[in-house]
Amino acid sequence: MEKTVCELFAGVGGFRLGLETSSHEWNTVWANQWEPGKKSQHAYDCYCKHFGISENHVNADISQIEKSQIPNHNLLVGGFPCQDYSVARSLSGNHGINGKKGVLWWQIRDILEAKRPPFVLLENVDRLLKSPSTQRGKDFGIMLACLAELGYDAEWRVINAADYGNTQRRRRVFIFAYNNTSKYYKKANDTNEMDIINTEGFFAKTFPINRIFETNEISFNNQSIFDISESFKFNFLNAGYLRGNNITTATVEPIFEDPIPLKYLLEKSVDEKYYLNGNIEKWEYLKGSKKINRTSKTGHCYIFSEGPLSFPDDINKPARTMLTSESSLNRSTHVIEDPQNGRLRLLTPKEAERINGFDDDWTKTETMPHKFRYFCMGNALVVPLITRLGKTLNKIFEAE
Repeated sequence: MEKTVCELFAGVGGFRLGLETSSHEWNTVWANQWEPGKKSQHAYDCYCKHFGISENHVNADISQIEKSQIPNHNLLVGGFPCQDYSVARSLSGNHGINGKKGVLWWQIRDILEAKRPPFVLLENVDRLLKSPSTQRGKDFGIMLACLAELGYDAEWRVINAADYGNTQRRRRVFIFAYNNTSKYYKKANDTNEMDIINTEGFFAKTFPINRIFETNEISFNNQSIFDISESFKFNFLNAGYLRGNNITTATVEPIFEDPIPLKYLLEKSVDEKYYLNGNIEKWEYLKGSKKINRTSKTGHCYIFSEGPLSFPDDINKPARTMLTSESSLNRSTHVIEDPQNGRLRLLTPKEAERINGFDDDWTKTETMPHKFRYFCMGNALVVPLITRLGKTLNKIFEAE
C-alpha cells in the first residue's frame, strides 16, 4: 500500500518528521495548519521552511475547506484539541446531528466520511478519556461511536514518553483506527480482544506492556450519536479496543525503558538573558505548595490546594510536561540550576526542541518570535514516539 498521508493541525510538523524518520517512503499529500485569530501564522511558516511551499500545504480554517477536495490518502494523522463534543438534533428533526460549532473533532469526522482512509492515527491530551467532568467519558465515547458508524475499529493507549526512553514526562492518548476495508481490520477481528491490548495490537507491539491490572467492558447497543451525547458515561482506562459497538478497556503497566535525564540535553555557554536575576521569591511562591480560600461563581466556598514542585527542576530526571506558557513567569515553567556555573536559569529554545526530539533551531525562522518558539514546543508531539509508531505502521502497510 502506498504510504500517503493527510496531516491535520500540523503545527511545526512533528507527525511528518516522525513518520519520515521511520521511512523515507512516507508521502504527505496534504497538510493543514491554521492558528485562529492570528494575523501571523508562525507555525505554518516554520512547517513550510522545512517541508516546502506547496498548494497542498494549506494555511486556512479547516472548517471552510471542502473535504471532498482533499487528496486521497491512506493515513490521516493529527493532534487536535480536547473540547466538548456535545451534539444537537439537526433542525430537520431526527435525521442527522449538529456538532458543536468550532469543535475540531467534527472536521476530522467529515474528512473520514468523505475520504475513508484505511488508517487513522490521532493524538490528544489524556484528559480526553475523562471529559467532561459532568459526564465522564462522554467525549471519547462520541469519538468512538463516530468511528464505529463509519466502519472503523480502533485501539488507544495513554503513553508517557519518559516511560519509553524519552526526555519528557509527557502523557498523551494516541488513537489508531482502521477501516473495515483493510486487511489489518480482518486480522484484528480474528484476534481475542485482550490479546489485542496485551500483545498483538498496534500499541502493544510498539510500546510493550508488563501486565494488565483491571478491565472493563461496555457496548453502545446501537445507540445514536445524539443518545450517547445525552447519556453515555464510562470509565475509560489507559488502554483499550473498539470492535464494532463493543468496547474493551484495561489499565496496563509499561515495560519501562530508562529515560534520558534532562542534563544530557543542556546547552553550554548560555546567553545571559536566560538567567534569573530577580523575582526569586515569586518563583519560590509559584513552585511551592498552597492552600487558598476561594469562592465559586455560585457562592460555594472551597480551598484550592496544590502540592510543591521541585525548585529548581532536577536535571537528573526527564523534564516535566512542557506547556505553551514555557519560559514565562509561572508555575509550570522549567527552572534549572546551570551545571556550568550553579546559577538558576530558564531553558533555551534549543533545549525545548531537544526535549521534544526536534533538531536544534527547528523553530528558528526569520519571523518566529522568541516566545512563540516555546509555544510551538508546548503544542508539539514527542517526535521519537511518532518514529516508533511509524516503524510499526511500515509493517502494517507492507502487509496490505
